[in-house]
Amino acid sequence: MRTYKTQMEAAKKGIITPEMKIVAEKEYTTPEKIMESVAKGEVAIPCNINHKSISPEGIGAGLKTKINVNLGISGDCKNYDVEMQKVDMAIKFGAEAIMDLSNYGKTNTFRRELIEKSPAMIGTVPMYDAIGYLEKDLLEISAEDFLKVVRAHAEEGVDFMTIHAGINRRAVEAFMRDKRKMNIVSRGGSLLFAWMMMTGNENPFYEYYDKVLDILEEFDVTISLGDALRPGCIDDATDAGQISELIELGALTERAWERNVQVMVEGPGHMAMNEIAANMKLQKRLCHNAPFYVLGPLVTDIFPGYDHITSAIGGAIAAASGADFLCYVTPAEHLRLPDLNDVKEGIIASKIAAHAADIAKGVPHARDKDNEMAEARHKVDWEEMFKVAVDPEKARAYFESTPPADRHTCSMCGKMCAVRTTNLILEGKKVEFCTEK
Repeated sequence: MRTYKTQMEAAKKGIITPEMKIVAEKEYTTPEKIMESVAKGEVAIPCNINHKSISPEGIGAGLKTKINVNLGISGDCKNYDVEMQKVDMAIKFGAEAIMDLSNYGKTNTFRRELIEKSPAMIGTVPMYDAIGYLEKDLLEISAEDFLKVVRAHAEEGVDFMTIHAGINRRAVEAFMRDKRKMNIVSRGGSLLFAWMMMTGNENPFYEYYDKVLDILEEFDVTISLGDALRPGCIDDATDAGQISELIELGALTERAWERNVQVMVEGPGHMAMNEIAANMKLQKRLCHNAPFYVLGPLVTDIFPGYDHITSAIGGAIAAASGADFLCYVTPAEHLRLPDLNDVKEGIIASKIAAHAADIAKGVPHARDKDNEMAEARHKVDWEEMFKVAVDPEKARAYFESTPPADRHTCSMCGKMCAVRTTNLILEGKKVEFCTEK
């Protein structure tokens, strides 16, 4: 019988939960250290009490960088089977989180199936679902209606929710005063901005923040404080709107912690490389070292079709500089709903960024697989290389597409392979190219 409502409440009471033990084992640390970090809010373990199939993960300082995969149906793409195939792919490649961003029709059937089968933590943005769930136009939706959607998602077993509570009147004033090229590019943020401007009311998620926390505490849902004013192009990065909202998110973080609700804070966006490290430090300072969840950042705006790469570059820098959680970006970003191949490319790009950052940060055992690959390459053991590779099918397909005459080399260098040459000399053998052996 649980004597606590949330992971944070347990940690503050000195209770090591089963989820903390699992996270500690995955992270090569002790449950006591995980408990201490959760108590301080520096680590979150998003784990809804109704998500029975979850394999708990920790997000935050000192832990491996986690990645999230976005999917979901829209009015133009309503194929639930394809979206579930994307789920399978995300699980196959080890994504720690999946966000269902469905915004068309009655989405709860898909979401319940997703929660039932997924060991990855599940996130949603209730604002996206509000219009379809309530079957009302934006202007007709009340503050109470928004809270109904939050409760519905919590009851279904969603582990974390993006709540755009920071775009209050103060943040909007800063946004309006400091003109942008791209204005608001957050879907949920733009809908709330429109609702606020049309009704003249305060952001309901800000005005009724305590009621939101009531719901999240009841089901141990982690709040992911959304960055409605994130920059949508590199020219808008680190402007008054973004920073004004970030200040609000820092205050909302402390209010959630007072209620023992776990917190993540979301960040940019589009941003030039030279601004990323400073933004990570600023967020950690203003938001009291809460886990930081970033989309990208995308470091340039002119490569549509390749934004998984622009995002991976920014994500690697961000994570190496303190970000804890990367939202993947696919080659379809800014262009269309991603297909299966796009999803795979996005996952792999984000995995590269996260892993490279973990090596840079000295995360325990981050280099282990790289050392295994080095050993396999030293021995020119192709089967072992494929076994260690994150995507063995692609690696094998490339190798076999132009097979070498000598299986102890590849078709790039053939017998002039540097590894082969050095190995032969160190074994006391001759290096011969003109004589077939």
